Amino acid sequence: MIARSWGRGTQRRLLQLGRLLHTGRGSTRLHSTPIWAATKSSSLSGFRRLRVSFVGRSCRSIHIPPILLPPVLFSGLLVGLWIWYCVMMVVFQNKIIYMPGLPPTSRRECIANWASLCGGVEWVKQNTKAADGTELAMAVTTVPLPQGRRPVATKPGDPAAAHVYVLYFQGNASSIPPRLPDLSWVLRAVSDSKTHVLAPMQLTFVCLSYRGYWTSRGRPSESGLRLDAEAGVRWIADYHERTFGKDGGTRPILLVWGQSIGSGVATNLAATGRIPPTMPIEGLLLETPFVSVRAMLETLYPQKWLPYRYLWPFLRNHLDSWKNLGLIAHGSKATGRTAPMIYILEAERDELVPKEQSERLYQRCVELGLPVEKGIVPVAYHQEAIARSDGKRLAAQAILQLTKRALDRN
Repeated sequence: MIARSWGRGTQRRLLQLGRLLHTGRGSTRLHSTPIWAATKSSSLSGFRRLRVSFVGRSCRSIHIPPILLPPVLFSGLLVGLWIWYCVMMVVFQNKIIYMPGLPPTSRRECIANWASLCGGVEWVKQNTKAADGTELAMAVTTVPLPQGRRPVATKPGDPAAAHVYVLYFQGNASSIPPRLPDLSWVLRAVSDSKTHVLAPMQLTFVCLSYRGYWTSRGRPSESGLRLDAEAGVRWIADYHERTFGKDGGTRPILLVWGQSIGSGVATNLAATGRIPPTMPIEGLLLETPFVSVRAMLETLYPQKWLPYRYLWPFLRNHLDSWKNLGLIAHGSKATGRTAPMIYILEAERDELVPKEQSERLYQRCVELGLPVEKGIVPVAYHQEAIARSDGKRLAAQAILQLTKRALDRN
């Protein structure tokens, strides 16, 4: 009798469990018994109640209609890929922003391969080291400035006893040697100009190759490029001391020229660079500049579904000329020194950096009270600003104008 009644009770429970798994109903009644109450009953019946309760819960939590399974999996895959892409963008942003390996032959370029196109301007390769020990390559030349009507310096400290240095920061991709022909023609335009500055004077042009570019060692990053720019100024200071002596009476005039991404490097140097006190920056030439990396992301990728515009909090490379101009103005007021003059060279048909970017920087300078002028190269694209004759002429005029202003205020 006991075995028969026990068997019937077991059958009834198994039937209830089968109905529960088939219809998903009745779980409320099974779950109504608390766990602590179940443990007070017999060990076998309590074990059964707990087991049925757990099985019922797990079945209800994972139930998805079969028709919804493909779109759910597909949506999850898209979200996962989008998140993975965002993470890769943040982790490898240095490799995405800086392109020292394009074109593939850029690191094997030689000055000699381009010497015949430089119009008689002779360039020499020099080397220096950044503060962290990274070896950097440079291309250096010296050309005479046009002779004016003022006499030659006859004693130390005479305003005519000055030497002009232009520190050049290239744009992204490629290397220094392919840029030398256009830069040489700009320097020839400076020498052949009828604008009278002082006589006699010379200009030393220093093209610094960032880490990772051309034959420079290391890998590019904004923090590394800051060190590279400071190393370029230190090299110029040492060169000036070796050439003219520590107390030779010849005053250095330092101008900084930045092209595209180099404009951000130039404003970084002028705003927060650790440079020798004897080598202040007297003028900035910003060729096809942009406001900041964040502004460029929003401009180039306006689509809201793309991740670029949302990743700016994770940027390690800002190149924020907008912020740097504010720091330059604040620093000049705090120290009582005259702020450097800024010349913005804009390409009329710039397909990469919209003209609104350079216009915003120009208005920023006006609002801050910084001396600024702007020149526009007609029908020029981003890489053609100084490739065209009008661009060469405007760049040469900018160098002469920045030099003349630096001399007149001292």
